[in-house]
Parts: sequence; structure tokens; C-alpha cells
Amino acid sequence: MTSIRQGTGAAARAGAGPSVDRKAEAVAELMLEVAQCFFRIRAVGQKTGLITSWGGGAFGFMRSLALLGPLTVPQIAKMRPTSRQRMQRLADELAAAGLVEFIDNPKHRRSKLVRLTRKGEARYGTLSARFLAIASTMGGDVSEADLRKTIDVVRRISEEARSRSERPARRARSGGATPTGASEQSSARKRHRPYVP
Repeated sequence: MTSIRQGTGAAARAGAGPSVDRKAEAVAELMLEVAQCFFRIRAVGQKTGLITSWGGGAFGFMRSLALLGPLTVPQIAKMRPTSRQRMQRLADELAAAGLVEFIDNPKHRRSKLVRLTRKGEARYGTLSARFLAIASTMGGDVSEADLRKTIDVVRRISEEARSRSERPARRARSGGATPTGASEQSSARKRHRPYVP
């Protein structure tokens, strides 16, 4: 992948903008590499049956159920950055294949729990073995210590991205960001606004 620094270097030399912090460049480059790696892994997953032809993560879905036990579709969707509808589609496909089943949820009458069937447990075992077999052929010249460090770094960046994505979006005016004072005044007005049913 082309280094992000190549895109900013010419502009910086020409004095077209502020110089980019080297650590920020590294984080940006990591995010771009992870994204590219994801699409390549997804292509391998589709070839090997770990991922459906339309991109649904069958293996990841079943892995969640294998590790955590029965879950609702909204719970599974919340674990990954995707919609409940997408996870419902995947759950329905896996149920049609006899790999998962919907069971009553004692905590919620309308939201069924999804759990692996015996066939699903066997299929998950097969996919896990296939996944490890693929993994064993990759990263040959990278030490386990480097891999563990990479896992830690990616998890930390991922967690930070997750927390940012869950923050409420700030409303901005067409002319730019809302000034702090105006935002505080608006919040104060909302707090003191009478309730109208």
C-alpha cells in the first residue's frame, strides 16, 4: 500500500499546510493497512466458506455463540459494527441450513435467543480447524512475540475507534462547528424547556 506520507510530503514541502505529526501518520497508515488486510482476509474467507458469498461472517457469528452461549440477534449485532438486519439475515440463513436455532428467551418474550445446533457445533469445529490451517501457512517470517504485540496494538486502536463511533454525533451548523457558548446555551434551554405531551 502507498504510504500516506507520500501524499502529505509534497504538500508539506510546498508549504501547502501544517506538517503532519509522525505518530498520526503511523496510526493512519496502520488503519489503512488493517482495512486493506480485512478485505483480503474476507476474500480468502469467501473462498473457504468462513464467510458467505454476500460477506456475512458465518464463522464469526457461530464463534460468538460457541464462546458465549445463546444470544439474541441484537446482542450479536452490538458486538460488531453492523446492523441488526444484517445479522438477522445471517441468522435466518444459518437456521435454514440447520446450523442454529431460535429458542425462547426467558428475559424477553419477543426477542428469541439464537443457539448452535449439534450440526452447527460440528460445522463450527470444522471451520475452526480450517481457519487455523490457513493461519498456520501465514506470517512465516514474523515471530510470535511480534504477532502478540500487533494483536495488542490493533485491539487498542480498535477499542478507541469503537468508543468514538458510539459517541453521540455533534451537530454542526453549515458554517462550521457550533461555538461552545452557543452549544451550552442551547443545552440550558433544552433542560429548562417545559414538557409538552
